[in-house]
Amino acid sequence: MAEEIIVIEGGSPLQGTVSVSGAKNSALKLMAASLLGRGTSRIDNVPLISDIDIMAEVLRRLGATVEREGHSLLIDTAPVDSYQTPYELVSKMRASISVLGALIGRFGKACVAMPGGCQIGARKIDMHLVGLQALGVEFNMEHGNLHASTPRGLHGAEVVLDFPSVGATENLLMAAVVAEGRTVLGNAAREPEIVDLASMLNAMGACISGAGSALIEVEGVPLQSMHPCTHTTVGDRIEAGTFLVGGALTGGPVTVRGVDPAFLRMALMKLDSMGCSVEVGDDYVTVSRSRALVPTDIQTLPHPGFPTDLQAQFMLLASCAEGMSVITENVFENRFMFASELARMGADIAIEDHHAIVRGSCALQGADVSSTDLRAGAALVLAGLAAEGQTRVHKVQHIDRGYEDYVGKLRSLGARVSRRAADASGR
Repeated sequence: MAEEIIVIEGGSPLQGTVSVSGAKNSALKLMAASLLGRGTSRIDNVPLISDIDIMAEVLRRLGATVEREGHSLLIDTAPVDSYQTPYELVSKMRASISVLGALIGRFGKACVAMPGGCQIGARKIDMHLVGLQALGVEFNMEHGNLHASTPRGLHGAEVVLDFPSVGATENLLMAAVVAEGRTVLGNAAREPEIVDLASMLNAMGACISGAGSALIEVEGVPLQSMHPCTHTTVGDRIEAGTFLVGGALTGGPVTVRGVDPAFLRMALMKLDSMGCSVEVGDDYVTVSRSRALVPTDIQTLPHPGFPTDLQAQFMLLASCAEGMSVITENVFENRFMFASELARMGADIAIEDHHAIVRGSCALQGADVSSTDLRAGAALVLAGLAAEGQTRVHKVQHIDRGYEDYVGKLRSLGARVSRRAADASGR
């Protein structure tokens, strides 16, 4: 299959209203959670993206049937009879490691291929393993596969995470809900996607309290009491933030619907400090700008801090601000790869360890650039909107992992953007 590229003609402001899809980072974990309720669960507001397709195939390999009806998934886990996930799928998407806790909860054992690294950092799973060991899980490695067993059964425990890891919190929750006794999880991740997962697990019969805070308590229930449910995925705050940055970059106004503004509190504060007008409602945010962008300093942190998944988009904004900004990346060690691609378009960015010094007031020029990861790819398309001339973004499969119909949604806001096969020279 010929490589596809996204072609952007600069100079068109984004204006109008766009609705975001369901949150990728939530839907994937909800799909894993369905393993704990034998029978058919329905998950609504599921985005049409490639990561969902990969997770659906993971579940099918385990024995489940997965059917899609528009933006809904029907997952029947009654036939699931395997607790082994294949490397060729895990290697495509690290989020498939999230089935570890659910398989341990259902079978008392699991065999999961180790995911390895990724473009934006190693993201080791040590915290997952230490936490699960406290619940009675034993691990050993054989031929690149992680084997888990519970010779004395799952039991509640007090676990304090070294770092509020989203993945570790999710895996621990999915095992703890069927562990005997009470589990207290300290320094837990507080992301909205954690709250969404806990909500679905509770609808399936679990007893979780405190999700969304740093201290989560779980009263274990028998596996037999867990049952299927119907659940609606929360709106994608990162997709919403991406479109809002597009409005801030080009002037807007851009209104994003389908997301709780509270999920974006820190990002909205930064947009305000950079000279944008921000209006919020129950499930929408509108951003516009009529004056020059003001520089700002940003530090990525776990929620409710500034999200690392919006760092590239705000680096782009900082490149167009009048003055110098400093962006500090505290979550992933390789997430500044985007800077070199943006520099190809004329941005002035210097990297010093985990700091990016961005000297703004740049005049972006269209160029051939490549997506280095999911969020960088989306930001490069936005950069093309603000650049002079034509920009061609390559490796768009990264964007397909997390944005449903990104080009179509941008076009609905007035962008001159298209998707097409690259020619023989790759252009």
